[in-house]
Order: sequence, then structure tokens, then C-alpha cells
Amino acid sequence: MLRPIQGMFAQADFPDLLVGIGNADDAAVWQLNSEQALVVTTDFFTPVVDDPYDYGAIAAANALSDVYAMGGQPFLALNIAALPSDLPAEISAEILRGGAEKVREAGAALAGGHTIQDKEPKFGLMVLGFVHPQRLFTKSGARPGDVLVLSKPLGFGVITTALKRDLVDQADLTEGVDWMKRLNKAASQAAATVGVRGGTDVTGYSLLGHAWEMAQASGVRLRFFFEQIPFIQGAKRYAQDWIFPGGSLDNRAYYGPHVNFEQRIDETSQMLLFDAQTSGGLLLAVPQAKLSELLAKAEILGQPLWVIGDVEAGEAKIEVG
Repeated sequence: MLRPIQGMFAQADFPDLLVGIGNADDAAVWQLNSEQALVVTTDFFTPVVDDPYDYGAIAAANALSDVYAMGGQPFLALNIAALPSDLPAEISAEILRGGAEKVREAGAALAGGHTIQDKEPKFGLMVLGFVHPQRLFTKSGARPGDVLVLSKPLGFGVITTALKRDLVDQADLTEGVDWMKRLNKAASQAAATVGVRGGTDVTGYSLLGHAWEMAQASGVRLRFFFEQIPFIQGAKRYAQDWIFPGGSLDNRAYYGPHVNFEQRIDETSQMLLFDAQTSGGLLLAVPQAKLSELLAKAEILGQPLWVIGDVEAGEAKIEVG
């Protein structure tokens, strides 16, 4: 879809555009001066849960995550909403409240937005953030010898699909919603402090899809250790019943040719790594020498982190063993 406009915004014409259409990154970045760059992103989607407040909070956390995935700190947000004309006002208000409280938790200001009528609710944010131009996280920042670290477990796609099919256990749903509402703020801050330069967030393209983008952009091979990858409770059970969103099947079809699995990893386990996430965690490429410092800082901030793989020299590829 972007092909017709790909050549219209060349780097040479916009030297301050550090990250734009030509980069498969999580947000655009515009350099303001030698100490400061502007991070710009937008994201919105249809409801993934029934509770309107939770929906608004998850959508906001998801949009804010793109700034955190670039190593930035959000400071300003605008609402983007499409709401049915017959939706009760109290439900619309709860969606907006959920989003607003998440923006406030991020330390940013909500300063307005735009709303239209539509048959199906859609909600999200446009977010602005700041980052030092030399401290950006990008998908091209992974280097051989780095360790792969994840800040949230996987399984949100199967949980929300189980909800849509009236098959979800309430305890599983509660855990999934709590994780999806969780900001990636602490993980990003800890990573920025120790000098991480390679990162992305895990959302609709799945762990392996976003990992492939990182491998391709960095020109490296990523290796994952399946037993070290965390999943929310119930995820493997729903996967056994093949309760996957359509996006997960699309992910396997598109990214599967770039992934090698060891024979012992069965099809259900493979599919969990293609599971389309909503408001997932950060996938960080951490220099080995900085790993202990990162884990210590994350513990102080109350941020769980999982070491799930490493980065190797070689042709861009994903290995799962």
C-alpha cells in the first residue's frame, strides 16, 4: 500500500527525519536539535475486551508503547475515536476515561482529539514523545552477542479470542487484561539507562513477526529458547483447542518461511509464537555486558523481564529451539 508514496519523502529532502516511511520502525522520529528528537505515533483498534474502561486503557497503553519502543518518553496525546451514534454515553465516557487515566499514568497530557460516528467502536491515541537522538531504540540496533529480553508474557491473542467465543476462564482473562493495560514505561526506562539500542514492541505481527523485522533491519540471526519464553496462564490450553485469532494464521503464513523450528516444537507451540498480540511487551536486544545492570534496574522498578534468546552473526533468520 505504501509503494506509491515510498519515494516521495526521501531522507535527503528531510534530513531531520531520522525514522520515517523508509524504516520499518514503531514510530516516526524528527530531530529537533542535538539533544532532542520528537517521537510521533498513532494507533487505534476495535474492542478486544467487553469492559469499556479496560478497552480504553488497553488501547491507550498500546499506542503509548510505540514511543517506549523507540526509547522515548511520551508527553502529549490526542484521542482518536469512532463511536456508534446509539452507543450509550456512559459507555463512551468509560472508554475515554480508561484511555485518559493511562495517559496520566504515563506522565503525559491528554489535550483533545477527534471523534466521528461509525458502526463499530474504534479507539486509540496519537502520541508525541521526546528522545535523545543518540539514544534511540530501533529495529536495526541489534548486534551479534546481544541477549534478547522480553518485558511481557505472550498469549493475549488466544485469550481475547477465547473471550469472543465465550470460552474464556475469568481468571485467565483478568490476568491477560492486567498485562495488556500495563505500560512499557519501566522496561523502556531501564533499557535506556543501560544503553540498549535495539528494540521493538510485540503487537499484531507476533513475537516472531516483529523479531523478523528486527533481524532483517539489523542484518543478524535471532535465536529463541522456547522453554524460556513466558506465557500467561491458560494460553497453552486455549492453543491446544486451536483458539487463535485470524491474524495469527496470517502471521504464520507470512513470517513462517523466515523461521526454523527444532523438530521437538509442535505445531501448537509454534502457533503461540505467531499469536497476534495486543499491547504486548518490549523485545530488547541487550549487550551481554549490560544484562546484569538492566535486570537490576528493572527489579528496582518492579518490572519483570525474561531472557528468551540471543543475537548471532549471519544471514537474517529466526531460529527457535
